Amino acid sequence: MSLSPTTPHQVIAGNVFSLIRTYLDKHPIGEVFIAPLDTFLSDINVFQPDVIFISNQRRTIVTDHGVEGAPDFVVEIFSPATVRYDRGSKRKIYARTGVQELWLVDPEARTVQVYYLSEDSETPAATHGAGATFTSPLLLGLKIKTAAIFKSALPK
Repeated sequence: MSLSPTTPHQVIAGNVFSLIRTYLDKHPIGEVFIAPLDTFLSDINVFQPDVIFISNQRRTIVTDHGVEGAPDFVVEIFSPATVRYDRGSKRKIYARTGVQELWLVDPEARTVQVYYLSEDSETPAATHGAGATFTSPLLLGLKIKTAAIFKSALPK
């Protein structure tokens, strides 16, 4: 049995979910979900991304059993046990199965790497540090402050 995520991991996941949920309350363009929720990318690849966004145009992939197809974007928060997998084969599977955008969140470095997988699945489009503000082409008008993602997540 694998260990459950750490407290900082869960706080970060909750912060990202909350930022997106608040945006969607004013701009109902899709749905956001938080793990655990099975995401069936193929017959052999079933993941539970930490945060998942699915646009209204693709909402038919949401079923009672989970998500059956590639979400529009996913967020993965590193933990010591998963960091190599998240950066490597998992990122490649997300790209191959049609996920458009991937955020890799590093709690220790307090950074967010953003990949636009359909454009370049190997190199992040940007890495945002503690003082950055960035946007997502899938969530027009939302300005994400990296500091808000890490708020209350790590010991000071």
